[in-house]
Amino acid sequence: MKILYSISELSHLPGPLFLAIGVFDGVHRGHQAVISTSARHAHSVDGTPVVVTFDPHPAKVLRPDDAPHVLTATQHKIALIRNLGVAHLLIIQFNREFAATPPEEFVSQLVAHSNPLREICVGHEWSFGKNRAGNLELLKKLGARFQFNVVGIPPVTVNGNIVSSTAIRRAVEAGDLAKAAEMLGREYTILGTVTGGEKLGHKIGFPTANLSAHSEQFPPNGVYFAEAWIDGVLHHGVVNLGFRPTVSRGAPQRILEIHLLDFQRDIYSQDVELRFVRYLRPERKFDSLDALARQIDLDVRQARELCAA
Repeated sequence: MKILYSISELSHLPGPLFLAIGVFDGVHRGHQAVISTSARHAHSVDGTPVVVTFDPHPAKVLRPDDAPHVLTATQHKIALIRNLGVAHLLIIQFNREFAATPPEEFVSQLVAHSNPLREICVGHEWSFGKNRAGNLELLKKLGARFQFNVVGIPPVTVNGNIVSSTAIRRAVEAGDLAKAAEMLGREYTILGTVTGGEKLGHKIGFPTANLSAHSEQFPPNGVYFAEAWIDGVLHHGVVNLGFRPTVSRGAPQRILEIHLLDFQRDIYSQDVELRFVRYLRPERKFDSLDALARQIDLDVRQARELCAA
């Protein structure tokens, strides 16, 4: 997949261009419908489909103190879009300057750098431009002016529920990972980068890798049996998500850490894609490190049984 980082780079692609535009946080079934429809229309006339998205999530720029957790950090989103077979991805840097762009000017830039622009495909509620003044109705008017088609994808529903990033985020937060998976069209995973920790796990015989999860949405605190992909290889482990009440000092800090079964390599600074497979127990405070170690040993035994099953 070729990744572009400026609208002007569209001019290097053979036309006609078909653009699927959106934030695409989660790359869920609704987003997949936008992307696949655009690709299908492009291929029917030997055109070039391009997925257009933004980094970071606009809410982090427009309302940083009230921005939701994301379902997919940018690197994770890129990987998921690549897995859909997308050949061209344009990632536009979303900052205050870009947010101030009038919707008409944004579309004019797309038209000016496409040879030519044949179609824009978006979700039915997509908004864009300064003060989010652009919507599907305005986009259709601009399409008539600049002679490109506009496709608005209607809501996608699963079991009577409209698929949306907000609905998926709420399901994950509530621990309903099955519902989240139904709306995503895949199991919910997060992408974390291994960071340095206090190495307390080594001291009690269960070394862990601390994961910085790039503001992705977590399920409820607790201990989980988990799957972890490292360099494309599947591993299993026990995850602790929470405040580590037995060993924490100072201000409480929510930490995501995983003990990988039968794993010895140093993976500091590497990315790990993590899936919460089974909730094992709530997090709790133990009277001593020995008591904590005994409980972790039980957690690991349960994880091995789940692997065998």
